[in-house]
Amino acid sequence: MTKTPSLEETHYNQAKASLQQALTWYASFRRHWNYPPDPQLQAAVKQDLQSLKSALDKLDETVIRVAAFGLVSRGKSSVVNALVGQKVLATGPLHGVTRWPRSVRWTPATGKIQIELIDTPGLDEIEGEARANMAREVAKSADLILFIVAGDITRTEYEALAELRLAKKPIILVFNKIDLYPEADRRQIFQQLQRLGTNRAEKTLEDLLTSDEIVMVAAEPQPIPVRVEYPDGRVVSEWETPPPQMEELQDKLLTILNREGRSLLALNALVQGQEAEENIARKTLELLDSQAEEIIWQYAKYKALAIAANPIAILDLLGASIVDLTLVRALARLYGLPITSYQAGQLWRTLLLSSAGLLVGEILSTVIIGLGKTAAAAASIFENPTSLTLYGSTALLQGAIAAYGTYIIGKAAKIYLERGCSWGASGPSTVINQILAQVHPQTILYRLRLELEQ
Repeated sequence: MTKTPSLEETHYNQAKASLQQALTWYASFRRHWNYPPDPQLQAAVKQDLQSLKSALDKLDETVIRVAAFGLVSRGKSSVVNALVGQKVLATGPLHGVTRWPRSVRWTPATGKIQIELIDTPGLDEIEGEARANMAREVAKSADLILFIVAGDITRTEYEALAELRLAKKPIILVFNKIDLYPEADRRQIFQQLQRLGTNRAEKTLEDLLTSDEIVMVAAEPQPIPVRVEYPDGRVVSEWETPPPQMEELQDKLLTILNREGRSLLALNALVQGQEAEENIARKTLELLDSQAEEIIWQYAKYKALAIAANPIAILDLLGASIVDLTLVRALARLYGLPITSYQAGQLWRTLLLSSAGLLVGEILSTVIIGLGKTAAAAASIFENPTSLTLYGSTALLQGAIAAYGTYIIGKAAKIYLERGCSWGASGPSTVINQILAQVHPQTILYRLRLELEQ
């Protein structure tokens, strides 16, 4: 009997198929039909194609990346070491031992998943744009973020947490050094965040973090004095280092990743693929803009001449529709953006709605002026030859209106093709929506759904 794939496995397979299809399409020269390869365009989208491939490779590796962020001396390296179970990263009293992002693999005892833990420099250690770029790149590659704090939370930490939330990744706030702050609890931490967020009217605390996303740990507890009695009666006091208190974080991580890790992996790979496709579309439109303008004006002239020369009103409407639909197809071929004939038809109908005011005016003008033009043509033949003047002026006016309508459609088509590049049946945007529509409200993926919807 065939085993039914789990929801996680379905999400994973959907993401893989979507990214494979996108990479095959954008890496092919045939996507531009008969247009010769454009070296400038190929160079411009090379990095985005690499990003698409990286997203696909990420799925093949099936390694979940967890990045640790925080200010200097909050114990990020200690948390990573304690999770792995050995001291693989340097720690110490120096201000900022970690100078650049470093990673270490961790295979939990269950053996079901592989995790790459990424340790980062303190967010207050690197200045300005370098810090922002580092945080942005690491957060972009991560599937889950650990934000490490200890003691009183500062406004700098609050702002850093808000910035990381913009990466649209699930975040767990890890309150470290609980051995030094035994009175701290989730409620107090949450209340402190509330106070810090008082002046951020544009983002409520609930958008930033919930109390369920806070865990308490002691990654590297301080030594404590222990009374030792020897058999000979001697009593001495010795310093003993308690074992790390990491159970809460380990349980939280393993619960999340075993339950929804592959879905999380799929979503983050799709988000990366979505961004790459949008970049490719934007750069393509920018570099081929002059050629697109030539095509739009060419079709506008064809439509104007056809409408002006045709004396039958109903054929004006039919011909205008065919010209506009063909224009959309021509632009899609120039840009090499994935679109079928059926999608082109749907695009044209969407454009009719989006440009309703101008296009309805054109259609009404086509009907009204077209009927007048037909009557003038009939009169010129059977009654009064002088009506040819009326026919000519009416035809010119109608042709000008038709040409302008085609120009508007061409402009709108460029925007639609750019924004709709990842919305095909198996496009990343479509698959992301399908996955998020199926997640349970109690999962961390539901938090990601809320972030992406915003």
